[in-house]
Amino acid sequence: MSDFNRDYPRPATAGAADMAVDAGLRAFMLGVYNKVGLGLLISAALAYVTSSVAPVRDLLFQVSADGRFVGMTLLGMIVAFSPIAVLLIGRLAFKQSPRSSGIVYWTVVALFGASLGDIALIYQVNSIFMTFLITAAAFGSLSLVGYTTKKDLTAFGSFLIVGLVGLIIASVVNIFLASSALAFVVNIVGVLIFAGLIAFDTQRLKMTYYQLGGDQAAMGVATNYGALSLYLDFLNLFLFLLRLMGGRR
Repeated sequence: MSDFNRDYPRPATAGAADMAVDAGLRAFMLGVYNKVGLGLLISAALAYVTSSVAPVRDLLFQVSADGRFVGMTLLGMIVAFSPIAVLLIGRLAFKQSPRSSGIVYWTVVALFGASLGDIALIYQVNSIFMTFLITAAAFGSLSLVGYTTKKDLTAFGSFLIVGLVGLIIASVVNIFLASSALAFVVNIVGVLIFAGLIAFDTQRLKMTYYQLGGDQAAMGVATNYGALSLYLDFLNLFLFLLRLMGGRR
């Protein structure tokens, strides 16, 4: 699972922020959503390349004679897991700035995009497209809830993060058990957790804006890591829905 960033500055509580219309807040959130959207577009383009361009595809994936996904090559596994290393190195080895956090964000986006080529090799194109539309609609609705609600979602978010840890453990266990029943439960729970995290992360970004109080450098960092959180929420929600509803090739 890919929920990497949960530690940009601790925001004020929802009740402490001025909920009046704020042009600065709108600009801040728009910057986050623009980066999320562009990140998803780049990921989709890279996934298309790694699934459709045979020389590139064969570097990352093992495919059958009829083009079906069989497994990942060593390089493919390195690419799939390298975003974790990129984020850890980026957080620990560099001074946090808009530029360094931006490098982390775009690198993670590119690596995830390259590793997602297996989706097009496993699922039918129409299933991918329909699931993406459903995910986009759900993301917009849930993010709007997180943005507009006056209820403090901090305790709810903490509960979801604990659930995320359990979800990761269950997913790892099922690699060895290969239980279809457990896989189904994991996918259902995954949808619920990341649906909740979209609302929680949106509210947390909003509270972060108020807490930073106009510090442009800090807001640049928060924009990048906030976009990363929402990008990962969207991506995971999409993948769990696709596993539940997607038609395989």
